[in-house]
Amino acid sequence: MNATPSFSPVARVLHWLMAVMILSMLFIGIFMASSLGPSYHRLVSLHRPLGIAILVLALLRLTYRLRHAPPPLPNDLPAVLKLAAKGSHILLYALMIALPLVGWGMLSAGGYPIPLWGNAVLLPPILPHNPAVWSWLRSIHTVLAFTLFGLVLAHIGAALFHGLIRRDGVLQSMTGRKTPL
Repeated sequence: MNATPSFSPVARVLHWLMAVMILSMLFIGIFMASSLGPSYHRLVSLHRPLGIAILVLALLRLTYRLRHAPPPLPNDLPAVLKLAAKGSHILLYALMIALPLVGWGMLSAGGYPIPLWGNAVLLPPILPHNPAVWSWLRSIHTVLAFTLFGLVLAHIGAALFHGLIRRDGVLQSMTGRKTPL
């Protein structure tokens, strides 16, 4: 087994906090899209502030990652898997930032208020009211959400591959465990 250095405690906390938030958001979004009536409004009231929280944390996490390099992947990992890991992380960051911005723009173009925590805080619109743009952004938001869902599943699969099959310390570098699973 290769010794792989661990992510910092800050990186691990941000990762796991965002993992819970993103998985929650994806399921809230799916249930929201298939709900009518009072459940829909409760889910929307969770979806909007959670999306903004994910945006803020993603920007914070990206800034942290640019200043604190992640541990290197194992030397014996094939180049194609190293490339896949780097590409998937870039795409994860892009989606964590783009999805909330597209959602915010969609609501702005739809002329909807964007309340956070009741009506105490309203986000300003970032686009002018335009129903055609709202419709286009709604479709884009859905496609990006399903793309993120698929990428999260691939990320989980890769983590399990490293932890259960390769047993190379990559999963432990993010869990903080000292011994392989």
